[in-house]
Amino acid sequence: MTMKKLIAFLTIAGMLTFGASNVALAQDENVTVTETELTTDTTATEGDTTMIEAVAAVVETLEPEPEAEQGFQQVLKEQFIAGDWRFMGIVLLTLVFGLALCIERIIYLNLATTNNQKLLNKVESALETGGVDSAKEICRDTKGPVASIFYQGLDRYNEGIEIVEKSIVSYGSVLMGRLEKGLSWISLFISIAPMLGFMGTVIGMIVAFQDIEAAGDISANIVAGGMKVALLTTVFGLIVAVILQIFYNYIISKVDSLVNDMEDSTISFIDILTKYKSKK
Repeated sequence: MTMKKLIAFLTIAGMLTFGASNVALAQDENVTVTETELTTDTTATEGDTTMIEAVAAVVETLEPEPEAEQGFQQVLKEQFIAGDWRFMGIVLLTLVFGLALCIERIIYLNLATTNNQKLLNKVESALETGGVDSAKEICRDTKGPVASIFYQGLDRYNEGIEIVEKSIVSYGSVLMGRLEKGLSWISLFISIAPMLGFMGTVIGMIVAFQDIEAAGDISANIVAGGMKVALLTTVFGLIVAVILQIFYNYIISKVDSLVNDMEDSTISFIDILTKYKSKK
């Protein structure tokens, strides 16, 4: 119950108590109630009811109407416009390009993830049953960097195990470069987004001082307007940097996981080739 409703309730209760006490006193003083007095009491009761309804109507008019809540998109749009679209637009472009690169990398890395242990078992079985050509066919039909490394090693099998190891190391470096492709651009967008925000902050402060100089007086409205633009650009730049940093760290962890799987799988692959060569 709000304070206004509480006050109204206490007022109405007091009025009813006061009216009831008047009726009781009248009954104690005059034992025989005439028809005229009854008519007067009835009129008073109707007057009290009318007053109660009037007080309730006043309370309803004083009760503030709930304001319509703005949606998140509307608030974001208003803050974007208030922060000067020229700088906010540039920061927004860094977010768009950065997210595009992040999504492309995530899709590529997920497609590059394979069941390496299952592939090793297939290659070993193919070597025992069909030889090197059969194993190469298995690797050719399997997607992912590990299968490509195995194929390069099998392609150099006739040149010796040492050449196979060197070929695997060399081609593994090439595949690592492909996995890390585009990460430098994502890192650039992470660095440049807050810088653009700070640039908007500095320019917003300059504009605020120019407005103060033009007005010839330090006005709170002028200073607040310039500070608002300056701070909004900084906040937006920091938000963009945080979002891209989260995606960047996820991509880095994914690349590290793939590289570790590649190294473990190549070691097992060399052992399989050595065992197969010793049997021949």
